[in-house]
Amino acid sequence: MPIRRLSEETINRIAAGEVVERPASVVKELVENAIDAGARRIEIVTAAGGVALIRVTDDGIGMAPDDLALSVERYCTSKLETGLERIDTLGFRGEALASIGSVARLAIASRRAGSADAFEVSIEGGTVAPLRPVSLPAGTRVEVRDLFFATPARLKFLKSERAEASAITDIVRRLAMAHPEIRFSLSGSDRTATDLSAATGDGARLHRLSELIGSDFGPNSLAIDAVREGVRLQGFVGLPTFNKANSLSQFLYVNGRSVRDKQLIGALRGAYADQLKRDRHPVAVLFLTLDPAEVDVNVHPAKAEVRFRDPGLVRGLIVGAIRDAFAGTGPRSSTAAAGATIAAFRPLGQTRPLRPIPAPASFRPQGNVTPLRGFAEPAQAAFAARPSADARQVAETAPDDLAYPLGAARAQIHETYIVAQTEDGLVIVDQHAAHERLVYERLKKSLDTRGVPRQILLIPEVVELPEDDVDRLTARAAELAGCGLTVERFGPGAVVIRETPSMLGNVDAAALVRDLADELAEWDRTTSLRDRLDRIASRMACHGSVRAGRRMKPAEMDALLREIEATPNASECNHGRPTYIELKLADIERLFGRR
Repeated sequence: MPIRRLSEETINRIAAGEVVERPASVVKELVENAIDAGARRIEIVTAAGGVALIRVTDDGIGMAPDDLALSVERYCTSKLETGLERIDTLGFRGEALASIGSVARLAIASRRAGSADAFEVSIEGGTVAPLRPVSLPAGTRVEVRDLFFATPARLKFLKSERAEASAITDIVRRLAMAHPEIRFSLSGSDRTATDLSAATGDGARLHRLSELIGSDFGPNSLAIDAVREGVRLQGFVGLPTFNKANSLSQFLYVNGRSVRDKQLIGALRGAYADQLKRDRHPVAVLFLTLDPAEVDVNVHPAKAEVRFRDPGLVRGLIVGAIRDAFAGTGPRSSTAAAGATIAAFRPLGQTRPLRPIPAPASFRPQGNVTPLRGFAEPAQAAFAARPSADARQVAETAPDDLAYPLGAARAQIHETYIVAQTEDGLVIVDQHAAHERLVYERLKKSLDTRGVPRQILLIPEVVELPEDDVDRLTARAAELAGCGLTVERFGPGAVVIRETPSMLGNVDAAALVRDLADELAEWDRTTSLRDRLDRIASRMACHGSVRAGRRMKPAEMDALLREIEATPNASECNHGRPTYIELKLADIERLFGRR
């Protein structure tokens, strides 16, 4: 077939297919234009999921008549004064309005700040109408009706009105997070009105984030502000114990632009690597600010991905800043865990009556007398005969001990949980999870300094394993040795353990090696050496920590509490489980109706 030139109309519609994927794409382009125009108030109105109507009104600088006429032409823009090498605006390609106008009925009215007149240009299916005067305050109003009427095949691929309206809400939320100084209003017949007031000052950003993510984000987040070689990272990250089942609560920005970049998501995951369960995801809002010449934002049609000139610098900044924030906070438990604990005490549905406790066999009522259950002295013996938990009272502690963040140990329950009293509540500690984190942090510190001290086994232990596991273990022998574990091949289908980390004490070496073999089978071959060493240390810590079911002396329990307070990241174990839960006295009093 001969080569022929495409018509201008076809070219515009092909371009529209890249820029205008769904109604939310239109909202994104129009709101970004309003932000670039210096707006301080942006109002968005939609109908039928944005298909019937999208109207965006702002109080920005507006456009003069000549600029308004050019705005609907392809590749006309006011935002590339410094070229593609230094893009410092959200929009820059000059194709959004022309693309929208080629597939919908578009009308743009604008009045330049300081001008007495406003004008409107309209475009329908790619056909531009002449300018006409209209009445409008200073700013711009863009109205899009009957989206995709010129390309009805695209309508078949849209989701339900509710789903499209939800996508628009998500886009507006992402843009609003980055600009707390702008008032956003989102309304329409297909949604509940949302009004986000503008705010400035130190707490403005966190206030806006709490409005959009939830009021529990503030109390369960840490502020981030770090600079490295001209790159600045700011924002807020949730505590490891404050996590979600999906990654929808992760918001990443580069120079004010919302992105879904794999490099940044990977760095965020790396920062939480040894503090979350594999199926849980952190909550975070991070803003990267750097020289526009150091990042390329023109690599994705929807501008959702970026490329950094020095990706290693950016990754190191994100991982280091977040880990430093965790290390500098001291012990801090998520309020979500405490809330779940409180809820567990509340009866759900109909309250089940208490079951009577049978009287001991030695007790026989005299005559026709029936003692009052639970108060007669013989009946009280039933309580002593059936203790509900292994709770041992700790010796009286000096009042000053209550001033510690985790208070003073009072009892051990079921030989697994330590109950401590603080000045304004109580703390329940999982002794195994807590000690696991402590051992893990000591192992990591040894890896970073002098290496992990080893202890030679008097009798080397032989462990039989599948040949594939033997191959994996021996291939990583040097890394295991760096962690204090010496493993060698011992004929077909077996390894011999000669040394173990001394800090683990009397550890079950065979079980440890089997678990390590299982984890090695799951690791990606591209995993970095540092990550592999951390994984090995994590598994060793699990085997070398205080096990559930071990009785602890009062002094041991208090010592464990003090070490938790002094250890970074000790609020959760290296598998992401909380090491302790704190209940405030006010919450406990509410359970008993005292408040």
